[in-house]
Amino acid sequence: MVVEDDNSEKPLDLFLKIGLDERTARNTIVNNKVTANLTAVIHEAALTNGCNRTVGNLLYTVATKFPANALVHRPTLLRYIVSSKIKTPAQLEAAFLFYSSIGSENFELKEFEESCGVDINVPIEDIERTVNEIFEENKNVILGQRYKTNVGDLFGHVRKRHPWADPKIVKQLIDVKLYGLLGEKTAADDEKPSRKKKEKQAKTESIAMDTHPPPTSEEELNPFLIFPQPEENFKVHTEIIFSDRPVLRVCNTREMLEKHLKATGGRVFTRFPPEPNGYLHIGHAKAMFVSFGLAKERDGCCYLRYDDTNPEAEKKEYIDHIEEIVRWMGWEPFKVTYTSDYFQDLYDLAVELIRRSHAYVDHQTPEEIKEYREKKMNSPWRDRPIAESLEVFDQMRRGMIEEGKATLRMKQDMQSDNYNMYDLIAYRIKFTPHPHSGDKWCIYPSYDYSHCIVDSLENITHSLCTLEFETRRASYYWLIDALGLYQPYVWEYSRLNVTNTVMSKRKLNRLVTERWVDGWDDPRLMTLAGLRRRGVTSTSINAFVRGIGITRSDCSVIRLDRLEFHIREELNKTAPRTMVVLHPLKVVITNLEVGSTMDLDAKKWPDAQIEDSSSFYKVPFSNIVYIEHTDFRMKDSKDYYGLAPGKSVLLRYAFPIKCTEVILSDDKETVVEVRAEFDPSKKTKPKGVLHWVAEPSPGIDPLKVEVRLFDKLFLSENPAELDNWLADLNPESKVVVPGAYAVPSLRTAAAGDRFQFERLGKF
Repeated sequence: MVVEDDNSEKPLDLFLKIGLDERTARNTIVNNKVTANLTAVIHEAALTNGCNRTVGNLLYTVATKFPANALVHRPTLLRYIVSSKIKTPAQLEAAFLFYSSIGSENFELKEFEESCGVDINVPIEDIERTVNEIFEENKNVILGQRYKTNVGDLFGHVRKRHPWADPKIVKQLIDVKLYGLLGEKTAADDEKPSRKKKEKQAKTESIAMDTHPPPTSEEELNPFLIFPQPEENFKVHTEIIFSDRPVLRVCNTREMLEKHLKATGGRVFTRFPPEPNGYLHIGHAKAMFVSFGLAKERDGCCYLRYDDTNPEAEKKEYIDHIEEIVRWMGWEPFKVTYTSDYFQDLYDLAVELIRRSHAYVDHQTPEEIKEYREKKMNSPWRDRPIAESLEVFDQMRRGMIEEGKATLRMKQDMQSDNYNMYDLIAYRIKFTPHPHSGDKWCIYPSYDYSHCIVDSLENITHSLCTLEFETRRASYYWLIDALGLYQPYVWEYSRLNVTNTVMSKRKLNRLVTERWVDGWDDPRLMTLAGLRRRGVTSTSINAFVRGIGITRSDCSVIRLDRLEFHIREELNKTAPRTMVVLHPLKVVITNLEVGSTMDLDAKKWPDAQIEDSSSFYKVPFSNIVYIEHTDFRMKDSKDYYGLAPGKSVLLRYAFPIKCTEVILSDDKETVVEVRAEFDPSKKTKPKGVLHWVAEPSPGIDPLKVEVRLFDKLFLSENPAELDNWLADLNPESKVVVPGAYAVPSLRTAAAGDRFQFERLGKF
């Protein structure tokens, strides 16, 4: 926790003084790490008396994003911010990139200022000329989308050409140009899907209807600016501290880098390396966005690499699913590879590691290894002769040693402060056939040994992973350095956590295998297969991930509402409207001839134009219609907009009806039928509007459908923190309505089709 003396100012007051809004300030003090960093930054900047919001926001970004390997230079950056020499998020991101590349080394201020655009003022004329060029290049798209054009994309095009342009001026010029091209907004530009505030809403698939869009900041326009170019990977960016040897300053030699660049053509190479032991979830969507997205943005390549080092947990079902879902998400792998493709290379390098006295065969049990590591004690076999380890390792490979009787361990640093340097296991014996390589091997490499080597063998430029792997960075670079291999640039980002769900594969596997849910693609799960089955699009998932950004903040659990906003944004444009009645109540229209049927036009889209016939569908209207049971009451009230005795409502796309009689069951309480008269002239103007479904022809019931209503899977926002997390499962997360009525057009609906059931939600 942040400890304060009696005279120190409370963090909340300090944060409000620098212009943070109260909500951000209160959210910040919940996180002890960010609170400590931001407090230190404010004091280093000598701004304890406050500053304007622009400077305050930059300070907050410094507190949360400044490279950990260059903290010695933070006061210098703060002086530039306070003096307004660095005043935009783009300049700040450039500063972070500069500092991450030089680490704690000294540098020339001139070089720093050039990298960050200090004292560079882009003339308004240049910005205006660029805006005009971009509008000309995208004119057809803008005219088609009008004021629904993504201004952020236009902003990003300008920033690519003028990274140091004043963002306020850019925004003003874009707005002026838009108005000049499109003129005043029309009703269609402003029209949004209508919603009656007082209408009774049936429970739907947990898509809330009142969530506002998250604001888009300037730095979110291109989240990949933070990453260095491949040719910069000769600079020191990480330092590994050992207890018994000099500091390892991680960087490639010029010769090593030139060899790498020749092999890659100077292009970005990334990888998405899932373990095929389950279905991918929404957290993997962020990992895909980061690795595939960076490669795409830099015109590079991204491998889909299966981390298949544990044959006991892997299945072909998972392998097939992963490749299929990656492509569904919109990503195309440069190549599909397997860690097992490199088993021979990995074995040969393990032999070399032993020869260099950097690995040894150990015979401790797992329990003994754990105990010795906790006590920072060397294994009794740590200093065995190299020749002996080589001989026993060969016996391991040939299946001459029992499973569990020997492992190959890396000889790292047992006195380090980093637990992940305590002689990690490189190889273990498993007499289990491998899904990809068959029974060729009975020893398998560990993740800690294999992933960094394969990164190097595949010439990966940017090895990107989540923050829980940050402490493994030391082991990653120790091993590559010990073998003299090319060293990729490693960078960690925060993992994606969403409220009201669990993301652990172990927990997901338990939900599936114990049948708490209906398989890996259950629509209540945050697996990508489950989201797809629920009707969520890949584009809305990617928009959600992009909106979150690629940050190193380790405290964020994203509210489910934020994902649902992006889902609604997409489905509002792509899912046609239709009508379904979940709990039908029969209404007999007494002044409409029995047996007569009218075909009425109903809108697929709120802004459907009369001349566009494809924007409408036909619904039959007869003397027997069905409305929701919840849309009828025996007693009316001022705040009720449904049907009641003597009251009128409008049947959407049809006519006003007035209740004239109510038929009750034998218990004299349950309503079984309502009788009403319709107004064919439509002169009646009732306030309430109801959805409905009619008999398509005399004596024929409407189309009967089963409807499934999904809600949050867990009641708590963070069930993973609970000891008995399964007890938090929401018993109402899935409700099946077997006897709903639908309009006839839904008879031809196919698997995967998406609809908006009017007044109910998206299905």
